[in-house]
Amino acid sequence: MKNDIQLKRDVEDELQWDPAVDASRFGVQARDGVVTLSGSADSFADKHAAEEAIRRVAGVTALVVHVDVRLPPDMQRPDDEIAQAISNALHWNPSVPPDAVHIRVEDGAVTLSGEVDHDAQRRAAVDTVRRVRGVKSVVNALTLRAASSPADLSDRIARALQRQAVLDASRINVTVSDGTVTLRGPMRNLNECRAAREAAWDAPGVRAVIDHMWVGS
Repeated sequence: MKNDIQLKRDVEDELQWDPAVDASRFGVQARDGVVTLSGSADSFADKHAAEEAIRRVAGVTALVVHVDVRLPPDMQRPDDEIAQAISNALHWNPSVPPDAVHIRVEDGAVTLSGEVDHDAQRRAAVDTVRRVRGVKSVVNALTLRAASSPADLSDRIARALQRQAVLDASRINVTVSDGTVTLRGPMRNLNECRAAREAAWDAPGVRAVIDHMWVGS
């Protein structure tokens, strides 16, 4: 296991390495695998990029974020303009069902609500919104429509995990009960945990995913 000094150095190096991140805007602390990110960002997308970089680092067991999004004057816009820009962006994203997403904007903070068929559509909506100029944060309140689960759902998810190049599927135990998937096992980093969750969510008929995974051996 990495000590705090080594983990902090690895996180800082990854932030420096990622061209989408301005590492000078952020401070990093590490203690027993828990990394705290502080500072400010010019956009929600910049904040998200820094979080994604940290999740790739081996040894990070949890991430605490204290980052303010402080939009420069040329990035600021009224809420009605933000809402219209989001509506247009979602309309042109073929992964998001038309008219399925309801948008609320308050001082740059966006809440998405409505129903979609798959978690991939929910993720696509959030990914689209976070790139819109003027957005400071996104709350994902989208829900999934109820669907019947195939009898071999556990096997389907296990095979999907095995196909993922970024995952060591042998580490993951999958159990399914009435459309609820529970994932257990040690992962190498937080990105691997998320990839496993997303693979499980993409299976037909999944209503909930319970994450009992951890980072470590």
